[in-house]
Amino acid sequence: MKHYDCIIVGSGPSGLGSAFALLESFPDAKVLLIESAEISSGGLRNDCKMNFTFPVGFPYEYWTKESAAPYLEKTESFLKPIIYEKNNLEIYTRRAERIGVELLRIRQSHLGTDGGIKLIKQLTAQLESLGVELSFGETLQKADEKLHTVITTKREASYGSLIVAPGRHGFDFLRHFMADLDIPYQDNSIDVGIRVETKQEHYPIVADYYDPKFLFPEQTRTFCTNSGSAHVVQEKYTTSSGHDYYSVNGHAYSENLKPNGLVNFAMLRTVAFTQPIASGQDYAEHLGQLAMLTGGGHPIMQRVGDFRLGKRTTSEGLNDDLYDFTPTLKSATPGDISLAMPSKFLESIWKAMKRLDTIVPGVLHPSTIMYYPEIKLYANKPVFKNKWFMAADDIYLIGDGAGTSRGITGAWASGIRAAEGILIKLGKK
Repeated sequence: MKHYDCIIVGSGPSGLGSAFALLESFPDAKVLLIESAEISSGGLRNDCKMNFTFPVGFPYEYWTKESAAPYLEKTESFLKPIIYEKNNLEIYTRRAERIGVELLRIRQSHLGTDGGIKLIKQLTAQLESLGVELSFGETLQKADEKLHTVITTKREASYGSLIVAPGRHGFDFLRHFMADLDIPYQDNSIDVGIRVETKQEHYPIVADYYDPKFLFPEQTRTFCTNSGSAHVVQEKYTTSSGHDYYSVNGHAYSENLKPNGLVNFAMLRTVAFTQPIASGQDYAEHLGQLAMLTGGGHPIMQRVGDFRLGKRTTSEGLNDDLYDFTPTLKSATPGDISLAMPSKFLESIWKAMKRLDTIVPGVLHPSTIMYYPEIKLYANKPVFKNKWFMAADDIYLIGDGAGTSRGITGAWASGIRAAEGILIKLGKK
């Protein structure tokens, strides 16, 4: 049985961040990084939008502004992002403040999906040159806390430390992993919402602020804005019972590719359940399946003009009059999102959309599309033994799937933090 100083599960930003941080102080470490997918996955591959201002990406349960600052600095120093400029925001800020909305000013960088893939290739090649063993298409099946061993789909190995960083797609995997090791956790919070797609001329703020962050009442916010060469996509998820559903998301390519004149962003409502719902994950899966049933196995799309009239969108209604652009998610089913989306979410989101149209007039043009569902599953909250995200002896849980981050920079920072805990225990720091 081969022994590794550290086994890392997951090749997203949290897994990569932990690997680089370990090797910086422990260059001779024997490190194995495994990934269940055949390619490196995570936020770096999907649009690669990075935020470098607290609290974006840093959940308050685990971070303060003071504790996050050195990790943000280290993350930025390593990734060396080109920060986008922001201009002419005073008028939007004043409009927002008048109606109880906050516009956050975030230091941002954007590589695009193509730029993110290029960065991943550079980072994984760098890890290999440092001696890390990378294995794709390999899934962790079982870990033994007492024996410090793991069984995967390819091997049995022993470890000094185990870092599990599965990302949002690994949310359900992490639930089962924690249950097997009797690690206490909660997963009672979820984000549910829509993805909005419209012409850039109807949301001109993106010319001055690439990913504007608006915070609305009722725990509603904008999230992940894409413009230039922007597209809405669907992402496949599998429920714990084995059923598939799709959640929509947004992508944009780098400035090197031809723009299509469109913009998309998410409008999300956060809900934290108490009694009697024990699992936000289970609830979200039911919402996803209901959306698939309503949309005939695909996400639902509805034009704002039809929604305001209380009628469903039809394929015949997607004409070249008011509805003057082609939806980028061609597989979406024209329909009525109110048949699938709970009213508590829909009412809060529609109120926020009306406020946003007051701040940035035009976003509620009749042609604007609302896609449903967009569901974010990164609310696992393990009970950690220390501030280094150790959940069991020498087992560390990090990244969006473990609830320690919400985005690339927070995930990378949580990887550094876990690595520091390991290095301190080894006397290497």
